[in-house]
Amino acid sequence: MSSTSTPLYRFLAPRYWPVWLALGAVRLLVALPYGAQRIAGRIIGRTALVFARQRRAIAARNLELAFPELDAAARRELLRRHFESLGMSIIETGMCWWASDARISRLVEVSGLEHAEAALAAGHGAIMLTGHFTTLDLGGRFLTRVAPVSAMYRPHRNPLFEEIMRRGRERSARQAFVKTDVRAMIRALRTNHLVWYAPDQAHKRGKYSAVVPFFGVPAPTNTATSAFARLGQAPVIPFFPVRLPGRGGYRLEILPPLKDFPGSDPDADALRINHLLEERIRLCPEQYLWVHRRFKPAGAAGEDHYGPLGRKRKRRASA
Repeated sequence: MSSTSTPLYRFLAPRYWPVWLALGAVRLLVALPYGAQRIAGRIIGRTALVFARQRRAIAARNLELAFPELDAAARRELLRRHFESLGMSIIETGMCWWASDARISRLVEVSGLEHAEAALAAGHGAIMLTGHFTTLDLGGRFLTRVAPVSAMYRPHRNPLFEEIMRRGRERSARQAFVKTDVRAMIRALRTNHLVWYAPDQAHKRGKYSAVVPFFGVPAPTNTATSAFARLGQAPVIPFFPVRLPGRGGYRLEILPPLKDFPGSDPDADALRINHLLEERIRLCPEQYLWVHRRFKPAGAAGEDHYGPLGRKRKRRASA
């Protein structure tokens, strides 16, 4: 156990009981055969489509912005398939944490492993670049089955869920560190690690941020990939996990390193990454994470595509 682990008995207070119940349900779903998991995932997703109104509205708006060429009926169908994919992603996250290595190996076919092996042989590690797909966590677990990996992650607000999530990721990764720990990122690259990295969610304005088109819509975008690659002297290798139809399992595609990366302009590098992500998203659009406000306003003068959707409600002052 990591020295930073918190004993689970500290999370026995009643306020954690709903989280324990949810985790127990997911743990049971992990034990099901894969075909039954696909059915359960669809049921979970269709239930969320009905009740998660705010997330449904955000996803619908994202699909409207990203795919204006689709008519309303086609976007509704894509929205339904997206929520089914989200439902399956809950089970896949549990598989990432609790499934055996043997079961993971049976479910995935890997292509392009030679690109990661070449980076390790060169001794500079690599930034394993991907996007926020619904197969996000399981894709990282797949990668650790074929190469040593460190992972960046966003801390969860619930302490119990954060502890379970961290333990699950550290089960397969050499180390897991929060996405704001830049020094840990560079240190991992310089010690010949592969570092899992997904820079595509909406990014707050700052040193490593620019307004770059994503699906033709100006969006605040993370430009730190260029700096990480330069400081770590590491190649950027895109990889994408894809959930196959039916009971086909998954395909992990590792692409060749980006050529001439980083360039002289971080904004141009970020646009290049966005174009790559767009190409991959179009291959399986239902598997991208559309419930996130990807097209948030770029500063006070930016266009607000969502109106009140997704804005945090102000807490009422206590009496």
